[in-house]
Amino acid sequence: MTRDGPGGLPYRRLLGLPGVAAQGVLGFLAQLTQQVAPVGIVLVTQQATGSLAFAGATAAAFAVGLGMGRPVQGRLMDRRGTGPVLAGTAFLHVAALLALLACARDGLPWWPLPLLAWAAGIGLPPISVSMRIAWSARTSAEGRTAAYSLVYLVQESAMMVGPLVFGLLIAVASASLALGVVAAAAGAGTLAFARALRTGRVAVVRQRGRVFADRRMLMLLAVTTLLGAVVGALQVGVPALAAARDVPAATGLLVAALSLGGIAGAAAYGVRVWRAPVPVRLALLLLVLGLVLAPLALVGALAVFWVALFAGGLVLNPSLTTSSLLVDEYAPAAQAEAFGWVSTTIGIGGALGSAVAGATGERFGPSAPFAAAATFALLSAVLATTLIPRTLRRVPR
Repeated sequence: MTRDGPGGLPYRRLLGLPGVAAQGVLGFLAQLTQQVAPVGIVLVTQQATGSLAFAGATAAAFAVGLGMGRPVQGRLMDRRGTGPVLAGTAFLHVAALLALLACARDGLPWWPLPLLAWAAGIGLPPISVSMRIAWSARTSAEGRTAAYSLVYLVQESAMMVGPLVFGLLIAVASASLALGVVAAAAGAGTLAFARALRTGRVAVVRQRGRVFADRRMLMLLAVTTLLGAVVGALQVGVPALAAARDVPAATGLLVAALSLGGIAGAAAYGVRVWRAPVPVRLALLLLVLGLVLAPLALVGALAVFWVALFAGGLVLNPSLTTSSLLVDEYAPAAQAEAFGWVSTTIGIGGALGSAVAGATGERFGPSAPFAAAATFALLSAVLATTLIPRTLRRVPR
């Protein structure tokens, strides 16, 4: 299979490649537990132990495992290919979650629960990384923006739909059964996705390169850490704002605004071929993100908040897509591991942003987390400018 040519619409060319549409659908199914697992772990653990603090610590163990696992998974993918890693992680992820459900019962010891949650985090299958690797090998440089935008479109859709399905299952059954069903479906989807990747695949030379051979990769990870901090600050700020306004039910609508904006942004960003240099695009997108979020520290009406969060989502996913394009340039011989580090830094940044937003919100009020999110975005834009080659900064005479 050859790479795509310059003609036609980017998404049309991408989805016209053999197997890509099926891979997108199965990748969506395989990622249903990405948002469901931490929420389900909290519900199941709290119900079994009666302790919200212990449930929170168990969910944190899942996040720690996820952060630790991504670079290791990526290194294995660079050396062994995606198939074995997807199969192994699917088994570990589902087995750990099912074991956690079995242990979360009255009369049984609590200590295995955080360990099992940690194992489930380590085993969360690297679906989005696999998509990037597979689709980038089949597209030209011009079509890669569409490929990576589609990756985030599939991921964001799964992260929005998964909790809705989970909630419906809880309504008709229980949290334990709901988590088990979603985990089993995601595991089956992962195995089917791994099989679908064989369709139309191209021969890719596996190289044992170093992620940080290009020092710009370190600066890119600093940028993605701050980008993750934006997300973390918003995750704290939105429910805190809704609670402060005595309308906690508005949390879901506000979170949905960010998700819907992310889906629309990912879809729109991949529609056309962009000619501006990738580092310039990244810096501009992050600047716009900061400018969009900054007024939220002063806005009063929730309807305006919804619109602003939707606009933030429009820019957020294209920023993540553009970061992925730079990984291609800075770590071409260790792409999977590099993408794993990007995922890890986004998670670390999310924890940092949540902590800062919580502290500032408690001290300065419910608008402070949004000021923190805007600050993180603007700082990331400043750092991103250092990735722009000096030749592009010079004004031609």
